[in-house]
Amino acid sequence: MRLILRLLGTWLVGVALILLIIDGTKSLGANTIVLTSLGETWTALHAQSLEQLRAFLATRFFGPLLDIVVTALLTFPAWAVLGVPGLFIAWLGRSKRMRVFVKQDQF
Repeated sequence: MRLILRLLGTWLVGVALILLIIDGTKSLGANTIVLTSLGETWTALHAQSLEQLRAFLATRFFGPLLDIVVTALLTFPAWAVLGVPGLFIAWLGRSKRMRVFVKQDQF
């Protein structure tokens, strides 16, 4: 299970870094800070799936509440939306090492 968490977390952080580099390159070209939202990135990659997600959420019981959450997430920068959960998932998958502390008088 830890392996799956580490792989998923590393993959998410890697994609977040790629998106951050893309935003950085756009910022250098525009001479201002450019932050591409998750909605813009998703629309550029596959707009139909975003519409299908909205249609799916509209048919659910908590649809209006979920639509508010999804709309809020789509306004955040794409690298942050993927990077923060990626770091958390990678942290959950870390190896559990026992920390051994040595006192000064034990040298």
